[in-house]
Amino acid sequence: MLQSSLRLGRLGPRLSSAVGPNNVRNLQYSLHHSLPSSLRPFSSLPAPAIGSPIKSSIASITDKSQFDESNAYTSDLLKELNSKLDSVRKGGGDAAVERLRGRGKFLPRERIDMLLDPGSAFLELSPLAGEDLYGSISVPSGGVVTGIGSINNTLCMIVANDPTVKGGTYFPITVKKHLRAQTIAAENKLPCIYLVDSGGAFLPMQSEVFPDVDHFGRIFYNQANMSAAGISQVAVVLGSCTAGGAYVPAMSDETVIVKGNGTIFLAGPPLVKAATGEVVTSEELGGGEVHSKISGVTDHLVENEKDALMVTRDIVGNLNVENGRLASHFTVQEKDAVKIDYEEPLYPPSELRGVIPVDPKKPFDVRKIIARVVDGSRFHEFKSEYGTTLVTGFASIKGQRVGIIANNGILFSEASLKGSHFVELCCQRKIPIVFLQNITGFMVGKRFEHEGIAKNGAKLVMAVATAKVPKITVIVGNSFGAGNYGMVGRAYSPRFLFQWPNAKTAVMGGEQAAGVLATVKRDAIERGGGEWSEEEEAAFKQPTIDKFEKESSAYFSTARIWDDGIIDPADTREVLSLSLTAAMQEVGDTRHGVFRM
Repeated sequence: MLQSSLRLGRLGPRLSSAVGPNNVRNLQYSLHHSLPSSLRPFSSLPAPAIGSPIKSSIASITDKSQFDESNAYTSDLLKELNSKLDSVRKGGGDAAVERLRGRGKFLPRERIDMLLDPGSAFLELSPLAGEDLYGSISVPSGGVVTGIGSINNTLCMIVANDPTVKGGTYFPITVKKHLRAQTIAAENKLPCIYLVDSGGAFLPMQSEVFPDVDHFGRIFYNQANMSAAGISQVAVVLGSCTAGGAYVPAMSDETVIVKGNGTIFLAGPPLVKAATGEVVTSEELGGGEVHSKISGVTDHLVENEKDALMVTRDIVGNLNVENGRLASHFTVQEKDAVKIDYEEPLYPPSELRGVIPVDPKKPFDVRKIIARVVDGSRFHEFKSEYGTTLVTGFASIKGQRVGIIANNGILFSEASLKGSHFVELCCQRKIPIVFLQNITGFMVGKRFEHEGIAKNGAKLVMAVATAKVPKITVIVGNSFGAGNYGMVGRAYSPRFLFQWPNAKTAVMGGEQAAGVLATVKRDAIERGGGEWSEEEEAAFKQPTIDKFEKESSAYFSTARIWDDGIIDPADTREVLSLSLTAAMQEVGDTRHGVFRM
């Protein structure tokens, strides 16, 4: 069974296990009908079956040889992905892990597994962050593990330092990943659980970590503002909390500390000695007994990590957060829940590995993807005969109503207008939107400029930028140019953005970029009366092609946290369901800017 960043707790089965066509599962969660309709979470009511199944002539695999080729290609990509995931899960290396074990401590993912409800899913975010960013210095998973899971039937954002990676210190990518987790928590009103074991900032890179608006200090700014907004902040001190890192537990609503291992201080013993001449041990300076009995920084003193995590589960149980209806999506069983039936797709999601041709220039019908993601393969298509290079419509994913906007070719004016119209419908009805992105951009050329492609494309960009409903993007192929903007790329703040392993993101394709630069070069040479051979032009182009090929890859993007993770195509339905679940909060009213007519 192939792995992915989507996984279950210790007692649970794999989420990507095969499910036969037409099999119906029970989705369980509590409904809160007491909320006024204007404040009711957008999917608090069960979504009845809508639309007809996508025609088998469209949804079925008709070209077996192409499917087999694509499936084999994707399998190779997944082997590479799983190899990378296996590597980062080992943390900072055998020696560092052995030292950790010697102190009676667990790895961050082990801590998370003990914290989660048995058998529940954990949606890990950006597990390949930091890959190849700092030369010879390895920072697996960016030095911090983040993700969403159910704790005591409450959906939470978990941020766990990895002390085996440079002592859990914060590199620039560590800060970025921590802040991204807080952004997701704030947008989706998820309590934050910080499993703290960090030496603070990575000093050799202090100028890239400390002073700017989105650097280390922003973590505590976010904690303060989330707490003020009623989003609980809970810290579990399992190791060092040094310097600025001391503010994570100090600014949390409730804090647990482990006796003997947990320490909190603004300045450690070496700095205290250098500054004041005082000689003091870590435990005397800021150990668990000091902060639980004297300073009052911590609220619960425990003997070991297991006890700390059990106490944390109790704390979460007392948060009085009514998102149990959401957590049940992550959990195998939910007590006293209302059962909601939903249909499995008519076509196995595992076939998503073979749907997209290996050659990205070869067209395919994006409805083949939709048919393997949505309930019953049912899709109520909107404007099916107009602007056909953009597919729009309504469906359900595990009982959760969604709008879907999916590329089926390049964006023309008609497709842009259609997309804008559909976004407005979803905003009016407070329905979240899933974007399936495979776009090379908007159509260019004299005719299309005269027809207003710039202003019509801008309408789509305006619509998605101002839409207040949750937006979730999956890049299933290319994500080039302004098409990335119109289809809710990272700059347009989707609640979540995931990529398939074959995805590419760039201002344009490498061949096109090389062609543009070569044209400029050739024109300059010819203006000077010179000549440029085909061989010289090819040699000029190749470095640009190679550069774009590297920098457009899914791994280049995910290392820099331009996404929330690379996923197995077969897990797309599960990942979307969990992401939608996390986003099930009140939706504000959308107010658009001025559409240029």
